[in-house]
Amino acid sequence: MRALSSFLLLTIVPAAFAVKSQDFKTCAQAAFCRRGRALSARAQESQAWKSPYSVDPSSVAVSPEQASFVAAVKSSLYPNIKFSLDVRVHDDGVVRVRMDEVDGLRKRYDEAASWALTAEPTISPDVKWAVSKKDVRATYGAKNDIEVVVSYDPLTVILYRGGKAQVVLNGRGLLHMEHFRTKATGEEKAPVDAPADDSQVVMQVNNRAWFEGEEEDGFWEEKFGSWTDSKPKGPESLSIDINFPNHGHVYGIPQHATRLDLPTTTGENAHFSDPYRLYNADVFEYLADSPMSLYGSIPFMHAHSAESTVAIFNAVGSETWIDVGHPSATSTETHWISESGILDVFIMPGPTPADVFAQYTRLTGTPALPAHWALAYHQCRWNYISSDDVRDVQRRFDAEDMPVDVFWLDIEYAEEHKYFIWDKKTFPDPVDMMHDVEAIGRKMVVIIDPHLKRTDDYPVYKEAKELGVLVKSPGGENNYEGWCWSGSSAWIDFFNPSSWDWWKSLFITEQGDKWSWTESTVDTYIWNDMNEPSIFNGPEISMPRDNVHHGGWEHRDIHNINGVLLHNLTSQALMSRTDPPRRPFVLTRSFYAGSQRFGAMWTGDNLGTWEHMAVGVKMVLVNNIGGFSFAGSDVGGFFGNPEPEMLVRWYGVGIFSPFFRAHAHIDTKRREPYLLDEPYKSILRSLLRLRYSLLPVWYTAFRETSVTGLPVLRPHWVVFPKDEGGFSLDDQYFLGSSGLLVKPITDKGVTETSIYLPEDQVYYDYYSYEAYRGASKGKNVTVPAALDRVPFLVRGGSIVPTRERPRRSSMLMKRDPFTLRVALDTSGAAAGELYLDDGETFSHRDGKFIWRKFVASKQHKDLRIKSVDLAAQRPGEAVDGVALSNYNGANDFAKDIATVRVERVVVFGLSTKPKSVQVGGKELYWEYTPGVASDTKKQGTASVLVIKDPGVGVSSDWEIAVQV
Repeated sequence: MRALSSFLLLTIVPAAFAVKSQDFKTCAQAAFCRRGRALSARAQESQAWKSPYSVDPSSVAVSPEQASFVAAVKSSLYPNIKFSLDVRVHDDGVVRVRMDEVDGLRKRYDEAASWALTAEPTISPDVKWAVSKKDVRATYGAKNDIEVVVSYDPLTVILYRGGKAQVVLNGRGLLHMEHFRTKATGEEKAPVDAPADDSQVVMQVNNRAWFEGEEEDGFWEEKFGSWTDSKPKGPESLSIDINFPNHGHVYGIPQHATRLDLPTTTGENAHFSDPYRLYNADVFEYLADSPMSLYGSIPFMHAHSAESTVAIFNAVGSETWIDVGHPSATSTETHWISESGILDVFIMPGPTPADVFAQYTRLTGTPALPAHWALAYHQCRWNYISSDDVRDVQRRFDAEDMPVDVFWLDIEYAEEHKYFIWDKKTFPDPVDMMHDVEAIGRKMVVIIDPHLKRTDDYPVYKEAKELGVLVKSPGGENNYEGWCWSGSSAWIDFFNPSSWDWWKSLFITEQGDKWSWTESTVDTYIWNDMNEPSIFNGPEISMPRDNVHHGGWEHRDIHNINGVLLHNLTSQALMSRTDPPRRPFVLTRSFYAGSQRFGAMWTGDNLGTWEHMAVGVKMVLVNNIGGFSFAGSDVGGFFGNPEPEMLVRWYGVGIFSPFFRAHAHIDTKRREPYLLDEPYKSILRSLLRLRYSLLPVWYTAFRETSVTGLPVLRPHWVVFPKDEGGFSLDDQYFLGSSGLLVKPITDKGVTETSIYLPEDQVYYDYYSYEAYRGASKGKNVTVPAALDRVPFLVRGGSIVPTRERPRRSSMLMKRDPFTLRVALDTSGAAAGELYLDDGETFSHRDGKFIWRKFVASKQHKDLRIKSVDLAAQRPGEAVDGVALSNYNGANDFAKDIATVRVERVVVFGLSTKPKSVQVGGKELYWEYTPGVASDTKKQGTASVLVIKDPGVGVSSDWEIAVQV
């Protein structure tokens, strides 16, 4: 839900606006970005340019454990300013490079990594360090083929693999840590450090002016619109060039609305004139192709080539701008400019995409394993206006036999937008309403925003004020007052530890000594919106940068981290409501590295246009490779009234998004799926049922990402990292390891589409079993794309478990039987996985789950299809971060679902009609349909063997023998 650009418009919500670009800065309007880009331009113009930063060789010290080294860094332009350098190698090969100012006038913000990392990384004991007069070298890796070289003069850090440079820090000499200084008064100039003689004075002053610019550009004060940023600490920005000399593609740095393969921002053929901006902001009706900042920021970038994948995570919490350029087709240069903070860069050496995801999520955590119901369909709008309205929506879904699991309430449920407090005129019986929703296993999600109405009759605000946990105005003495939905508002400072237990106590549903949300239930979950933070009368619709947080840090230092704290603490609050705890569900709009540990995100206030539908697919993909898999876009678009065709296509996008929610603005027409005319209503019913039938696939994929960090949605370069034909694809993707290849339709009037197949393998149409054959160098095939289907294929070699019984909610499917789709590859084999647990608690951490592998293999001419206990085969692995050593195949959950059976096995691609199909010597009932010869467009229709009711349990070992 979206903030208006002026608090004067609190009650006037127009049906449609265009993005107000003037509300948000460009690089040219941000002084520190201007300074950083100007430095880059001057360096590019001068062939003789050399970075002024160098390592003092006499200060180099390698630790006794040979794990890291530290050194002093100096600047030739400011010889009296001291810096420290710390380079260390983690036990998984990640290299961490930290640089900070030493004994400065003030301390630089150095806590960004502590909010993102799950723990302090372990240093490798197996690194060989070599110190020479010109550099320090660290060699490591299983083949001793990785080398980190820190050169002294100028300071550069280069990661090599096999002698080839992978990542280069300060290779172009753009490193600049603006040191703290004293503001000159009147005509007085800032003091210059005195060198040895007059000639050096002139040279140094000239060089310094050349390096930092002729003028003090926005050092001490900066205006934007009607706002003035006082900048009491003066200039403190950080610039660093990070280059990938042998990688021609870069991805990541969510969140931006643009292509997956990041377009250039520099050079004559730049796609964008501005750098990519990371500054969490409430951008109203954002553009569908732009480097503008949006709601979240993850400073994590992949660099990829056919030879290897590497990545960097730049742990900074302040506003950051990133230029991307390609000096050649096979190399990439990037320039990172941040407003404040220290240099704290993690270099991930890969060399495969899977290695990079493992390395990154070992730092910031894997996505949480969500509750099973959270992967089903969510129905929302701003706003369901009353208890009876909610009940009526539920009744209509049931009457039309459409599945749904979650109903949402936006801000209008709260009296005067005082969150937690129900408006009893419209919601007189909130607990009864929630119990009505919960009767068949459904849930509710209610919005809780971070702004508090400033009135003492609001207990949440009153207690926060008394605890002293509100954000302060500049100077740090008074509580900050801004405007948001509540009118005059205050903001909780979640960086203050005193707020943590208090916030969690608010969600207790039982009556206690202190105020808590007793008019709620443990099946009520939370939506955290507006947490960038969004402030209607603030600069760039956000908080003034000179506001003060706990510890004396200014808002500029922690802005991009701000949203994750609310998400984290709300997640903890929901877990603390019950004993034992249940898995929480918290949706966030603002996010940072590590947010994936706490819940889901969505791409904010999109438009109901074809362009926004298409870019939403790309944005969700980028969030997935950014470590945050539980992502989605508002189905139908938040703004506008999509025509039926567009709405149907948007549901086709939604059913293949990890987070699947329909949402709409208060001024839009009601567009719940049961309101459409035929045939659209029936198509939506079928699409919803398809999502529900595939829930086992989604849940198994989330188990995998919770363990390995591999994304739920995978672009082609992740699955086929050596296939250059797929490096820039971002309109089709794979769903986990399931073998499902999806190509949502995001254009009007489409009846067929092209899908790229990256290998010489057979792919089967999920609906019709038509078979398409790829090629060793990649091949495009044409597939049907009628309005009533989403084009998606099953890769040969996959076994896909589904549940086909139509139900009203996912909770009612818990004991439903399974269908196994066995898609044989060109060699006649296939495999797939199924993971199940109770879907709500953390009992899986105690070994209460099943994890099966289904395998189809040829034995002579016959086919064997069997089920094996995968958890028992992999005792060294983990589920949701917990080792499988305590796993027992006869655990309580496995016993509880022992009667759940496989009701059907469908095999496609079997070349010969079987003579018999048996389990344990018992003949089964089966039907065989032979394939149809190919035509000019496709490989032909595959043969289909349907085995009905084989009498096997989903949690037990078994084998089906197909004799041919």
